[in-house]
Amino acid sequence: MSGFGKVAVLFGGTSAEREVSLNSGGRVLAALLGQGVDAHPFDPADQPLDALKGYDRAFIALHGRHGEDGTIQGALEVMHIPYTGSGVLASALAMDKFRTKLMWQAAGLPIPDYAVLEADSDFSAIEARLGLPLFVKPAREGSSIGVTKVKQPGELKAAYLEAARHDPLVIAEQGVLGGEYTVGIVGDEVLPIIKIEPATEWYDYEAKYNRDDTRYLCPCGLPESRELAIRKQALEAFRVLGGRGWGRVDFLMDADGNHYFLEVNTAPGMTDHSLVPMGARVAGMDYPSLVRRVLELATND
Repeated sequence: MSGFGKVAVLFGGTSAEREVSLNSGGRVLAALLGQGVDAHPFDPADQPLDALKGYDRAFIALHGRHGEDGTIQGALEVMHIPYTGSGVLASALAMDKFRTKLMWQAAGLPIPDYAVLEADSDFSAIEARLGLPLFVKPAREGSSIGVTKVKQPGELKAAYLEAARHDPLVIAEQGVLGGEYTVGIVGDEVLPIIKIEPATEWYDYEAKYNRDDTRYLCPCGLPESRELAIRKQALEAFRVLGGRGWGRVDFLMDADGNHYFLEVNTAPGMTDHSLVPMGARVAGMDYPSLVRRVLELATND
């Protein structure tokens, strides 16, 4: 009836972002069912992947590891099931903030200054070089899990140890404090930029998912020519990693109005707090239409 055949909505999973994924996937499933699509919930934490045999398409609403990092994409490739979002390589690259930075540096795209941290790093020298405040992150987690804002000299090592609990690959990143922004991409369309104004000190897990006082500004307040230039470059940043289908590019601005790309989400959130649906709405695309468009773009490598 819908032309999509039997569709699996993949959500839940085993990552630290399971709760967010359950929320995203539940909404996606409802939107597809509401449009007459033969859609079914599929939680890889509860069902073996070979139970996907017989499905015609997969909508990936998994976040974090084993959902957004190329692993589920590889499994779907082997089963010849078209799926939403980026392929194996782009998903793996985008999940790894360190290798994303290397790719963007090679392409000449602006990024914040950073350092890779190890147990024997000269933490005081890195604090001095990057300046304070700075952010310490597990390189392959999402939703700000394990991230610390380091504000005082001597705090970097403790922040490293916290991040290393989540991932042995840890990066420290210069604090760029002139504003947090994000831009969604659906097919070849770059959505309007959203400015994020958290009531908390920065856009942490709490501000993303549990608070109602985070402000989202769209239009974002940038001059039109500046916004269009950044949107064009955001699409380039997405494509440099091999991104396809849909995604979201996050960036920061400094006090002088320079922008710095931060990371790409290849399976963005689809909750009622999520940013791609917000940008799509401003562009004239309601939630069910967005979900349908993303599913239309499902493919194999």
